Amino acid sequence: MEEQRISLDQLDTLLVRTMSEHPRTGFLEISRLTGVSRATVQARVQRLEQAGVITGYGPDIDLPAAGYPVLAFVSLEIAQGGLQEIAEELGRIPEVLEAYGMTGPADVNCHVAASSNEHLQQTLIRINRIPTVVRSTSVIALSRVVAPRRLPLLESEQRPRPSRVPNYRGT
Repeated sequence: MEEQRISLDQLDTLLVRTMSEHPRTGFLEISRLTGVSRATVQARVQRLEQAGVITGYGPDIDLPAAGYPVLAFVSLEIAQGGLQEIAEELGRIPEVLEAYGMTGPADVNCHVAASSNEHLQQTLIRINRIPTVVRSTSVIALSRVVAPRRLPLLESEQRPRPSRVPNYRGT
C-alpha cells in the first residue's frame, strides 16, 4: 500500500515545531507565534493532516509514570506468510505498543510495556502462544537514551522556502 507523500517546506516544519512546542495552542496563536496568517496556518495544517504527516495530537504518555516501568523489545520469528495473522494477534495484546515487520533474522520486532517483570513474563507467554510465532527473543530496556522524536529529522534537511507565503519570522 503506497502512502501519499508530500514535500515539506520550511513553513511546514516551522508549523510542526510550533505545534510540538505548544500542543494545546489554536490556529490563531500559532499564527501569532509564527508570523503567518491564521488562514495559511489552518490550510497548511489541514494539508499536513490529509497527507498523513500529522497523525494525532496527543497527549504523550510517560509509561513509567502511568504505572508501566518495564519496557522490552521482543523479536519474533514467524511462520512464512503469517504477517497478517501476527499483526491481528499482536493488535489484541494491549501491552504491545507497536510492532514492525523487519529484515534480518527476526520477522517482527515489538515494543512492549508492562507493570512488572511478572506482567512482562505473562505478556511474553501470551505472545508465544500465537500459533504463527515460531520463536521469540526479548530484551528489557534499562533506560531511555534518546526519547522518541521526529523534528530533528525534519529539520536536518534543507527545505525549500514556501512559494506563495510572505516572509515569516525565523528566516
